[in-house]
Amino acid sequence: MLQKEDIIDKTKDFVKETLFGAEGGHDWFHTLRVYNNALLISKNEPVNVLVVSLGALLHDIADSKFYDGDETVGPKMAREFLFKHNVDSAVIEHVINIIENISFKGGNEKQKFKSVELDVIQDADRLDAIGAIGIARCFNYGGYKNRQLYNPDIAPNLNMTKEEYKASTAPTINHFYEKLLLLKDRMNTKTGKQLAESRHAFMELFLKQFYNEWNGKV
Repeated sequence: MLQKEDIIDKTKDFVKETLFGAEGGHDWFHTLRVYNNALLISKNEPVNVLVVSLGALLHDIADSKFYDGDETVGPKMAREFLFKHNVDSAVIEHVINIIENISFKGGNEKQKFKSVELDVIQDADRLDAIGAIGIARCFNYGGYKNRQLYNPDIAPNLNMTKEEYKASTAPTINHFYEKLLLLKDRMNTKTGKQLAESRHAFMELFLKQFYNEWNGKV
């Protein structure tokens, strides 16, 4: 059986290879930022660091939005990889539960699994969705999907079902109200809440500037 450091290194290599050429907001560098955020938050939480490390590294190994909405691909790929490297079965099941429950899914979907490790990784992932990098990722994905930047005639939908959220083609600015600005108050850990404050404030400042420029006020 591989040592913890070895399986983490092999997982990093696997994720880099698998996500090569991925959309810029969901590539290896996104995963690496989430991994680093998760380790930072973990310093103040009673977690299994191996579970946090593997969960963070594999959380977006096959994001369903790039697989026609199929949410089974990522867990299947992660399970096969971890099983191949003889990772303890309890660790594998925990990591799979994290992958299956980490996603925002419109905000009205209830998690079917809870653990401190999931709380940590979810916070780490959500931190990468807000602030300067969150803004960059949001517009990168909007461009990838050829969406409008903003359309004043299309109001944000704050009560979407999971299916409506996944199928949405709304302008990119709407996503701030439908997800990004909601994340600060949905952080699970004390560290996550603290780190989210300044990133949230930056998004509010960005939106104020955006609307001023849109309306010819600056």
